Amino acid sequence: MRWRLGRRSGNVEDRRHVKMPGRRGAAGGGIGLLIIIVIAILLGADPSKLLNDMSSTDSVSTSSYDQPRTSSADNELADFVSVVLADTEDTWNELFRGYNRQYQEPRLVLFSGAVESACGYAQSAMGPFYCPRDQKVYIDLSFYQDLKHKLGAPGDFAQAYVIAHEVGHHVQNLLGISEQVYNARQRSSETESNRLSVMQELQADCLAGVWASNADKARDILEEGDIEEGLNAASSIGDDRLQKQSKGYITPDSFTHGSSDQRVKWFKIGLRSGDINSCNTFEAEVL
Repeated sequence: MRWRLGRRSGNVEDRRHVKMPGRRGAAGGGIGLLIIIVIAILLGADPSKLLNDMSSTDSVSTSSYDQPRTSSADNELADFVSVVLADTEDTWNELFRGYNRQYQEPRLVLFSGAVESACGYAQSAMGPFYCPRDQKVYIDLSFYQDLKHKLGAPGDFAQAYVIAHEVGHHVQNLLGISEQVYNARQRSSETESNRLSVMQELQADCLAGVWASNADKARDILEEGDIEEGLNAASSIGDDRLQKQSKGYITPDSFTHGSSDQRVKWFKIGLRSGDINSCNTFEAEVL
């Protein structure tokens, strides 16, 4: 991905040096727990319920939060994140203008270990998330090591896809989609609520594709192999693959983000069309 000459965003909050006070939180449970948490939180669903539930579980030491990660590799990743965020700003500002709307740019918070958000207290093991209450994306850069080594999705465009998906949730929030889905889920059975969540997540995948399509047309950001990296990332975090890895079996009714095939499909739809109107997963006959 061609990013080094890109504009840097002014909407990044670097909280990697902030020490969090001792809190109650999720105790470590190995990669199985990590994968289950990633299924629930990764790529932007409102995490407030899970955050609040986790706040009453085992206590954790704050010592791991006290050491800021300021290596050159981390600083380069922070620079990369700033460029990708700026590119999403440029893309969505332009797209919103085409609909005679004003795009409100989200802020992105870099943190290390744990962070306090308007949606609750979050630990890095929970993965990146978007909080609609403060319109901020949160990410611990160590997640990218998990993405590469534990989820099998290396590459800079795979990393960019994660950010673009979270920003996709911000777009949904601005358009009122997130509130509609939240209200509908409150009135629904667990199975139907999960189905609505899958639709919302797949739409965010599609919106990530819309960003990539328009950004490449405007600024020629994609290099050979980038699309494959993005598709691999979408596939690697499908509910079916993560459930198979963590539990050894698959329960489709419990999916909240969509299968690997579904995530790849909707990312491709957005990528090929470059049109937000192609991302109406809620009226699709087949997801």
